[in-house]
Amino acid sequence: MEIHNRMENGVLIITIDGRLDASSAPLAEEEIKKALEGEQNRLLFDLSSLEYLSSGGLRVILGAAKEIRRRDGKVALAALKEYVYEIFEVSGFTAMIPVKDTVEEGLKEIAS
Repeated sequence: MEIHNRMENGVLIITIDGRLDASSAPLAEEEIKKALEGEQNRLLFDLSSLEYLSSGGLRVILGAAKEIRRRDGKVALAALKEYVYEIFEVSGFTAMIPVKDTVEEGLKEIAS
């Protein structure tokens, strides 16, 4: 698993590549917490390269989303592969976190 961060129009975009599972979740959580230090309150997860997601990975993403909401911010998920989308849907997370087909659509969701 690799995590990449970048800023675009005031939105922190976190890209997760590979597998986000029980073994990689603690590292992912640490990296995401570091990226969220400060006053950042707009977050987009680019999951276009996420190959696998476990319940541990779900917890990491939900934790980040809750932190952003606590800051009265906005969060969205973008570019999910079908398998990953199904995990979010079955878990009920799609009702709590907007899911967009592309990063561009995700940026528009957060900017509005």
